[in-house]
Amino acid sequence: MNRNRWMGPGASVWGSGFRPFYLLGTLYAPLVLVGAAAALGGLVTLPATSGTPASWHGHEMIFGFAAALIVGTLLTALPSWAGTPEVRGGPLALLAGLWLAGRLAMWAGPWLPKAVCTAADLALVPALLALLGPAVWRARNRFFRWLVPILLAFAAANAVHHAGLLLHDPALSRLGLEAGVYTVVILFALMGGVLTPIFTGNATGGALPGMDLRLEILAAGSIALLAALDLCGAPPAWVGLAALGCAVVHAVRTARWRGWLVARQPLLSVMHLSFVWLVLAFVLRAVAGLTGLVSPAAWLHVFTVGSLGMMMLGLMTRVALRHTGRPLVVPVPMRFAYAAMFAAVPVRLAAEIHALPVAFLVAALLWVGAFAVFLLLFARALLAPSLPRAVPPRMVGS
Repeated sequence: MNRNRWMGPGASVWGSGFRPFYLLGTLYAPLVLVGAAAALGGLVTLPATSGTPASWHGHEMIFGFAAALIVGTLLTALPSWAGTPEVRGGPLALLAGLWLAGRLAMWAGPWLPKAVCTAADLALVPALLALLGPAVWRARNRFFRWLVPILLAFAAANAVHHAGLLLHDPALSRLGLEAGVYTVVILFALMGGVLTPIFTGNATGGALPGMDLRLEILAAGSIALLAALDLCGAPPAWVGLAALGCAVVHAVRTARWRGWLVARQPLLSVMHLSFVWLVLAFVLRAVAGLTGLVSPAAWLHVFTVGSLGMMMLGLMTRVALRHTGRPLVVPVPMRFAYAAMFAAVPVRLAAEIHALPVAFLVAALLWVGAFAVFLLLFARALLAPSLPRAVPPRMVGS
């Protein structure tokens, strides 16, 4: 392939995975909410392959929006952390094109055969694994091998969702969405659980205890057990007890990272707060299973908005600053974006518990606004060449 075609004006966007995928993901965030709201209001008709407006919204949040930011982060982190070749130029454009094709298929389904829509939406993760899988599996640090089965599970969950839609089986399609969420939870807990203590340790001069491998295995295993019980339809009390176990294990794990030592550093505090929301999400799932006082869906929004939303904003800011040659100084508007994302969690939870339409709207505006601030601040940096740096980054956010 002629590399010169990727070296002209505007080619910087194809220089690293975070650039196109952070742009696409943040641009897509408001479209997902607007599309779902328009469908609920009867203003548009969703594709036959998309199910209900709630199903479409859930799918696009997990396999569209979240997938873009996850792929962008992995493509940027793995070359430094696992020593994999960096995906750039044509291969990166191919991945971005596959993501975009999946999104167009999920919007343009009425005019496309169902098989075409399904194939377009399922293509991204297999292509990503084809590019990264062999190198990750051969990496000297075997820790990163867990990415391969998690990404395979993520792709399988999407396939199950589409199978349910094609078979007109709402329960099967919902199972695929729930499985997709759990794969993201495990990915969040493992990847965030590596980055958060390392960055905190660097900032505090190594004031943290070393990694406890048994606790890390227990943390991942507790989520896997919860997912297995929940997805298999185990009795609510069993699911509640498993969720309670997750809450205890992850509370201990989070406390070991001593987030209070970096409370004045926004880039680190948002990462610690994201794990606090994770613990609360598990507590809510336990309350739902053991008492029925809250909906089982309550934990989902605490995770997706609080845990995932705050971690994404924090990592995206860190990566965008460091990997475009800028100092790790958080712009003041981003601090307000972090606050908006934090505030969106209790508002969204109140909307879920008390069925308040106004709260739904406020939470959506806070969530979209937080990502809009990132886009306004960093879109130009993501498109432009990086500023010169004396020492290249050794790792994401180093």
